[in-house]
Amino acid sequence: MAAVIISLLLLFFFSRSPSLSTVDPDPPGARRLPDIIIIGVRKGGTRALIEMLNLHSDVVAAPSELHFFDWDSHYLRGEDWYVSQMPLARPGQLTVEKTPAYFTSAHVPERIRRMIPDARLLLIVREPTERLLSDYTQVYHNRLEKHKLQQTLETLLMHHGELDLHYKALNRSLYHVHMRRWLHVFPRSHIHLVDGDALIRNPLPEMKKVEEFLHLEPQINASNFYFNQTKGFFCLRDRRRERCLHGSKGRTHPRLAPELLRKLHDFFHEPNQEFFQLVGRTFDWK
Repeated sequence: MAAVIISLLLLFFFSRSPSLSTVDPDPPGARRLPDIIIIGVRKGGTRALIEMLNLHSDVVAAPSELHFFDWDSHYLRGEDWYVSQMPLARPGQLTVEKTPAYFTSAHVPERIRRMIPDARLLLIVREPTERLLSDYTQVYHNRLEKHKLQQTLETLLMHHGELDLHYKALNRSLYHVHMRRWLHVFPRSHIHLVDGDALIRNPLPEMKKVEEFLHLEPQINASNFYFNQTKGFFCLRDRRRERCLHGSKGRTHPRLAPELLRKLHDFFHEPNQEFFQLVGRTFDWK
């Protein structure tokens, strides 16, 4: 009888105690302010960058562009609302969000510094003329889907025979203007520049540099990428799952008259040099 009672007591005790088989190997995480913010640039490759960064097991990404720091309607909701939009992150994981409009918004750098002074910032840039063409192409297709009237790129670019500096797509490619604001607020060491053109051609070397900047354990490797001949760019492979970026990526750009294309390249030459001097590196741009 005593043996039966002891057996029942042991059974009760172990049924009440967590066993190795019932301990959750992945305890639920918590939402917190992001460690990493992809600040831009629009049509520079921000979607590709966050998707590739999300291949790393120690990174979790916000599911959409939050526009917290650039839209007053969101910013006024406060820090708690911002945190509530973040993904759950386990201890040791880094949280990342991307909103490309941050780079060109005048008040954003100071707002980020006040809330997340140790934020690690990623800025992906492309050759300015190519970025402008991609910017126009996206707006063109958005307007097409909404059955809105279209304007040719030439019409938007030119005003009385000169380039119109008020055209937003042109202004966004003047990287030195916007970068100067960021460097007034953040030290250069807090901002890592990703070469968007190189990321398209061969993503792995650029992603290894990102891992190093973020002090991540090296994980992303060649097996995570494969070239899709149909789409004409690299797609991603993660845990035997393959995926490509949205069909809106990689659209054909409009053809510009050679003289206008040359005018753009000439126009961007000096601003590019100023940008190179600001950031302490050069890019292989026309």
